[in-house]
Amino acid sequence: MRIIGFLGAMLLAGAVQAFEIEDQRTYPAETEETVLRIISTADMAVFEPVLKAFQAEHPGTTIAYTVTGTSDLMTAIYEEGAEFDVAISSAMDLQTKLANDGFAVPYKPAAIDLPEWATWRDQLFAFTQEPAVLVVSDAFFGAGEAPRNRDELIAILRNSPERFDGKIGTYDVRRSGFGYLMATQDSRNSEAFWRLMEVMGRLNARLYCCSSDMIRDVAEGRLALAYNVLGSYAAAQAVDTPGFHIIEMSDFTNVMSRTALIPATVENETGAQAMIEFLLSYNQRPDLITATGLPAINSASFQSNTALRPIRFGPGLLVFLDQLKRESFLRNWESSLEQK
Repeated sequence: MRIIGFLGAMLLAGAVQAFEIEDQRTYPAETEETVLRIISTADMAVFEPVLKAFQAEHPGTTIAYTVTGTSDLMTAIYEEGAEFDVAISSAMDLQTKLANDGFAVPYKPAAIDLPEWATWRDQLFAFTQEPAVLVVSDAFFGAGEAPRNRDELIAILRNSPERFDGKIGTYDVRRSGFGYLMATQDSRNSEAFWRLMEVMGRLNARLYCCSSDMIRDVAEGRLALAYNVLGSYAAAQAVDTPGFHIIEMSDFTNVMSRTALIPATVENETGAQAMIEFLLSYNQRPDLITATGLPAINSASFQSNTALRPIRFGPGLLVFLDQLKRESFLRNWESSLEQK
């Protein structure tokens, strides 16, 4: 459950923070030489192996790790000037806006084994590639029955409305920055997105803030399916949680990259640069890839599977962050889903 917290040391004296904290933890150094403050959208259980591995290489660094949502991370840095040394997020568009609007410090890393599209302006650095997937309940779908693309999904929902009424989950894009990113990318890739939203609206789709909550409800049979779920989280939960399976849509599957930047409020810039370097070597650490369940960047995968659509850095990511464009998109989304 989310809690409202206070970061007095990170904000102006006496100021009340407005962004919500999901979790916080400090990883103390045996002999503290410096403190590295990280704000991130990656769940503690997922990202802890990375933090411990970094600390093993930098034993004098105490790590203060704060978990929040994608929109709240934007609020913390963009609106409140919260003091963090590294910001890690799955919302590539919001990270791009932070960098574009002067809220990120540039850094030129050492030679890295990553494609050119994995960095932007020496301010944004990608280190994972994670698909948005369909998660379906084993209780609702037998072997070979689940839809493989959006047209099949629309047809199944239309043909059996009584079966799926109230049993569909997706992001509330008004609350989730990652959900908004996936929805806008869907709308750019296919007109089927709006048809799908209208069908979901007629079937009283349930809206969520987070992938993990949707996955849990699918696994426990409260949902028949969840759309645009973060695939890395689904794969991680599938290890210990039976009752669902994961589908990468064959018409197209959006693939986002988790990105890191150094906020303009950085105090420990040397430590932040060391963390950026460490994250850029993530694809060379199979132990961490296995421990976290976060897939590393692998350009070859896009060549072998043409349905994968990597979301690329650039001005195009800022289009739907324009206030008027965002308001228009949300009005259409609310109308399609019949939300107030």
